[in-house]
Amino acid sequence: MQIELIETYLDLMESRSFNRTAERLNLTQSTVSHRMKALEAVLGRPLFARNKGGTQPTAAGLRFHDHAKAIQHQWREAARAVESAGAYERSMRIGLQHDLAAHYAGDWLAAIRKELPGTSIYLEIDYSKQMNGDLAAGDLDLAILYTPHHLPDLHYERIGEVNYELVSSKVTTLADVRPEDYIQAVYSPAFDRLHRQALPHLSTAPIASGETTAIIALLTKLGGSAFVMAPDARRLTRTGAVSRVQDAEPIPQTVHAAVNVRTRHAHQHRRIIGLLQALLKD
Repeated sequence: MQIELIETYLDLMESRSFNRTAERLNLTQSTVSHRMKALEAVLGRPLFARNKGGTQPTAAGLRFHDHAKAIQHQWREAARAVESAGAYERSMRIGLQHDLAAHYAGDWLAAIRKELPGTSIYLEIDYSKQMNGDLAAGDLDLAILYTPHHLPDLHYERIGEVNYELVSSKVTTLADVRPEDYIQAVYSPAFDRLHRQALPHLSTAPIASGETTAIIALLTKLGGSAFVMAPDARRLTRTGAVSRVQDAEPIPQTVHAAVNVRTRHAHQHRRIIGLLQALLKD
């Protein structure tokens, strides 16, 4: 079976229009129709019904959907494996939450290379929304992220947490933090909820960012107060650039691992997740 038939079918399931699928895939409508007829001939069942109300999947079309997505995912994995074949037995494409990269990427990759010397690794630093989409599309094999989207084909698990601490270049107590000097951190929806619950009076700051590096740059340039990751708080206080706001509680951020449901028990994936889980406990 040609993978183009599967990909055309999946697009048509989403668009519910032969015209729109043709436009999206840069094909003619007759090509889309030919591909669907070819796929239906292979399966021996009609997959779509066209009427005045538009294009609707048949019962067989609906039942085939999950299997088609699985075929597409496996095909992409196979194509990547063959494309990158060389001295390594396996390859993995891994996503890592942007804020975790500076403190964990080096040690994590070093541990992976030691544990899995026959595996080549491509590491992509990104944000949760993009990584969820890339996993669902089969463009990543595994991701470490802050915010699960609980998509149908993905499996999520909590593997630890990191803390963000309030530091300031101007004050040392929470009562002295002024909203006009505050740089609001929005590292994830969960972090934002905890922040709003703990510090509602600081949840409408004039400047906000969702990435520690940017917030540190703003602190350095403008001065003020902000939550930064605990290792950065320690480093900045050692240099004297900021002080900890002593009576402000840290805000925890849960870290999740995400994989395709079909690989959640795979040995290689479990080892890679376990290695980062150990680092998060240190």
